[in-house]
Amino acid sequence: MKVETRISPKAPAAIGCYCHMAVIGNTGYISGQLPLNPLSMKIEAITATEQAEVSLANLLAILEDNNLDKNAVAKTTIFLSDMSNFADVNNVYSNFFGEHRPARSCFSVKGLPMNALVEIEAIVSL
Repeated sequence: MKVETRISPKAPAAIGCYCHMAVIGNTGYISGQLPLNPLSMKIEAITATEQAEVSLANLLAILEDNNLDKNAVAKTTIFLSDMSNFADVNNVYSNFFGEHRPARSCFSVKGLPMNALVEIEAIVSL
């Protein structure tokens, strides 16, 4: 089975060698979304709360560009530069997904690209 790569014009451009979403069969793998403003390509949000909101907005842009919505998300992985931000990010995440509860992992990492506080990736059902 061949992997199809997809780029979303509504999401921030890739800052490395990757696509927004790789699709194989009926499954899509969305690359980690940093809290980048798609127009300026800069992190403008200061707090982890604000950065989580931007990262999820970028994730939603990719979903919508592929005719999907939040309910297509089967699993997410959240990367935090500091686990003390977990509660704030969890609150944003809960508000974003509402009643839908995808499987999730959350990790604290030593650092994220562009000194971000939050990065979120997803696996989706097509």
